[in-house]
This record gives sequence, structure tokens and C-alpha cells, in this order.
Amino acid sequence: MRKTIPMRVLAGLATLGLSTGALAQQAAEAAAPAVHKGDVAWMMTATLLVIFMALPGLALFYGGLVRRKNMLSVLMQVMVVFSLVSVLWAVYGYSLAFGGEGLVIGGLDKLFLSGVTLDSLADTFSDDVKLPELVFVAFQATFAGITCALIVGSLAERVRFSAVLLFSVLWFTFSYLPIAHMVWGAGGYLLDKGALDFAGGTVVHINAGVAGLVGAYVLGKRIGYGRENLAPHSLTLTMVGASMLWVGWFGFNAGSNLEATAGAALAFVNTLFATAAAVLAWSAGEALLKGKASMLGAASGAVAGLVAITPACGSVGPMGGIVIGAVAGFVCLWGVNGLKRLLGADDSLDVFGVHGLGGIVGALLTGVFTAPGLGGTGGEDFSIGSQLLVQAEGVAITIVWSAVVAVVAFKIVDLVMGLRVSEEAEREGLDISSHGEAAYHG
Repeated sequence: MRKTIPMRVLAGLATLGLSTGALAQQAAEAAAPAVHKGDVAWMMTATLLVIFMALPGLALFYGGLVRRKNMLSVLMQVMVVFSLVSVLWAVYGYSLAFGGEGLVIGGLDKLFLSGVTLDSLADTFSDDVKLPELVFVAFQATFAGITCALIVGSLAERVRFSAVLLFSVLWFTFSYLPIAHMVWGAGGYLLDKGALDFAGGTVVHINAGVAGLVGAYVLGKRIGYGRENLAPHSLTLTMVGASMLWVGWFGFNAGSNLEATAGAALAFVNTLFATAAAVLAWSAGEALLKGKASMLGAASGAVAGLVAITPACGSVGPMGGIVIGAVAGFVCLWGVNGLKRLLGADDSLDVFGVHGLGGIVGALLTGVFTAPGLGGTGGEDFSIGSQLLVQAEGVAITIVWSAVVAVVAFKIVDLVMGLRVSEEAEREGLDISSHGEAAYHG
């Protein structure tokens, strides 16, 4: 609550010779929200960590999973998509996501960052402590950038570079921005319904995972899929990328608290423990099913745990986080094996199996483990059943919205320029055919 100066104190100060104007100024300063240097420093650090997640973390994680002839194409797609969406965020994305108070989408009052100045403040979880809006704009830009870059993994090794860019513009505009506003924006439908998504289970992971799955269907399978060896060319780089993702994810999750407080510490601890639990669960499941635990499985388990704890990290206790991570490890292991065969899509790097499915698991279990009786931060009137219904509605809306937008966007891109490279270019590899260079020589 904001502090006010009682009238009797003001009267007493006036007898000491202080002018009414000076007293009014002091009262205004006391009532004004404060900007703490520690919060600003933490949020700029968190923003850097999310950039580190994308570049180089996600890029190397994906790059190691493709064949060597497509390594640079994946690095290029991640870097340029992230850059493109970051610019679009400044031009109109921030305004549509966080400007205005619409039910589904924001307004245009912050178009070209109009009104975002050195003095403007962004909302935080406290009435007394605020954050410079410029920092909030940058932090949220990284979320938008990495979400669109995630989709690249489903399309890898056969998609046109120009098609990826045009699709990213369309999907960012008509899927990411509405979902982000509904979940996080003032007046947003899911926010007002009470949906819990601390750092982007629906906005980022389910959203991107569904779009990636749609893209895999529309684009078709890679040449030789199911017949030729399409194995990753460097699990070493995949391990390095996964490790960078884990480090950067502390900024993603703990940064979403928007303040350097105990709330950030809770998200930080959950990001550590849930991810470790998912690594163990995936490795154990793989050992039971296949007789051996793999490095690729451990790295994938880490990402599955990070995804699943994202919506829950600020509202569940550490033990709840461990359970969520463990469940995600087992479920996503099934997702990239059994479910993938059932779906019949060539989701090249398992974006849906890990991000889509992991996001669904995390979003739903958030409604369970936020309960105070299970160690969560929910209030005394928290109801698991009621919250699960709200969480399920958020998941359903995100799946349907993203799928519809993705289908339309992919079809538009296919009509305008074509989605897929030629068979000759695909066999040669996208590094040479699309970018005229090779990742490795000799």
C-alpha cells in the first residue's frame, strides 16, 4: 500500500515553517511508486539471459540435431527470426500485446513505442515498486523472439528461408500477440478469468508447439524420412545448447517476477529442481524402455522440464515443481516416441512433443500444485477443480487459436512464394543451396 502523510503531521510540519507547496511535494514523493536500482539491474540481466537462451542456446541445440549439411541454415533461421520479431515488437507488437485493455488484443496507443520514455513505468506485482517501461519492453521482446524461433525446429531441413520469415511475421501478428494479450495484458480474457501462466506455458510453448506441428503437416516429410539415416550430426553441440538454455531459462522464469524479490527466488529454485527431475525421469524412462539412457534423452529431458515448470514456477512450491518436472520427463519421452508415430508428422526436432506437450502438462499441473495444501501460493479459497477448468480453457484456446492461424499463414506463404525448397536443394543441403556456405570444411 502507498504511504500517506496524516493531516496532523502535515499541520505540525507547517508550524515549523514548511510551506504548503513543500509539504504537497513531499506528500507526492511519498505516494509515488519507487523504482529500485536492484530491480532494474536484475531485469536487464534477465533480459540478457533470455537472449542467451535464443542466441546461442536454442540455435546450437537445434543446430546439433540436424544433419551437418543443414547446420548453418538452422542457425541462420533462429538468428534472423529472433531479430525480425524483435523489431516488429518495437514497431507494433508491444502496443498490441500490452497497450489498451481489450479482451483479445491491445490497442495502438503505443505504436512505434509512442509514450515509452525514460520516465514511463511498467506495471509490476507491487503498487509501490515499478519498473522502467523501457526495460519491460526489452524483456518482453525476447519472449516474442524466442517463441517464433522455436517453430523453426519443426520445419528444419526442407523449408525456404524466405518462407520462414514471412510466416513468422503473420503468425507473430495474429497468434502470438493475441494470446500474449489474453494471458498477460490488461483486460485480457484469460487474465481476467484467473488463468495462471507465470512465464509463458501457453503464450510461448503451447503456442509455438502447435504451430510447429501444423507446419510439419503442411510442409510434408523430409526426403528419406523413415528410410534414410537422418540422425543428428553433433550431439555435443546439442548438449552445449541445452545447457545454455537451462542457464538462460533462469532469466526467462525468475525474470517474469519483474522484481528482485522472494517471488523471483521461488521461480529460480523451481527452474533448478524441476529441470533436474525431468532429466532424471527422461533418462530413467529411456533406460527402462530401450535399455540405455542417452545424452540426447537427457538434454531433451532438461528442455521438457524447463518448459513444464514455466507456467508454474512462480506459484508452486519446490516439491510441486519436482513432481511437475518428473511428470513432464516421462510424458514428453512418450511424446517424441509413441505420440509422434501416432500423429504421423515429421516434426523434425520434436517441437510439439517437447514444447507443446510439455506446455500442456505444465499449464494443467499449475492448477493442481498452486494449491496451498500442496505447497503452492494459492489463497485459502483456492480450488483445484475450479482452477483446472480455467487452465484447461486457456490450453484449449491456445491450441485452437494457434492451429487456425498457423494453417492460414502457411497456406498464404505457400501461395505467395512456396514453402519448400526443391528436391535437389534439399538433397544438397540448405547451407549451400539457401546460403551459399558450409558449416564445416574438409
